[in-house]
Amino acid sequence: MNVLTFDSNEKLNEAGANIITGLIQTNPRAVLGLATGGTPVGIYEQVVGDYRRGLVSFKNVRTFNLDEYVNLSVDHPESYHSYMNKHLFSHIDLPAANAHIPNGNAEDLEAECRSYDERIEDAGQIDLQLLGIGHNGHIGFNEPAHALIKGTHIVELAEETRKANARFFDAIDDVPKQALTMGVGTILKAKMILLIVRGVDKAEIVRRALTGPITTDCPASLLQTHPHLIVLLDQEAGSLL
Repeated sequence: MNVLTFDSNEKLNEAGANIITGLIQTNPRAVLGLATGGTPVGIYEQVVGDYRRGLVSFKNVRTFNLDEYVNLSVDHPESYHSYMNKHLFSHIDLPAANAHIPNGNAEDLEAECRSYDERIEDAGQIDLQLLGIGHNGHIGFNEPAHALIKGTHIVELAEETRKANARFFDAIDDVPKQALTMGVGTILKAKMILLIVRGVDKAEIVRRALTGPITTDCPASLLQTHPHLIVLLDQEAGSLL
């Protein structure tokens, strides 16, 4: 585990983008696992800047997003399809066929989960998985539970998670109650995991995840078992380490 703390968002964003860009420069056919939410926005902006400066091309890259809401139109401004197009995909040369996001509107959600896992397997091992962390320790939408599911699956979102995401919607009642998420088993198979955390409100869960017992009550604690985990924190998020 390599934990780095930064005194500004600009430096954190630059470090995160450098890891992603550097990987693609070394391996132009890299497979990326991507995350959404407020945490990676600045990193995506830096990556787009690197692309515009001609430092990197995504023509042969393949991407797999962690999750997507169930029964939310892909055109809805808060769908993760819309998020990725807004913050990354529409600004780079990634072929549309190479960008994969779970289909939360599939007629058969269980079949979509199996299909998504097959697509990941066909692409080979994910080279870099980008992650944030929820206030309750969730990664992707893998919520705390007695047992965690290995592959992509349907999840009932915890009330705490829905409340945290309500800021993106008009009201909490508009936040979907279910999502499709990549499983913890798939996440941990990635060659490298890049965990990004910001804010004093995440300091306690960062402490639990990185230094506490490994338990499914805090899914992010399982990252302690990964052989190549890089953690980028702002000073507030790292204040209890």
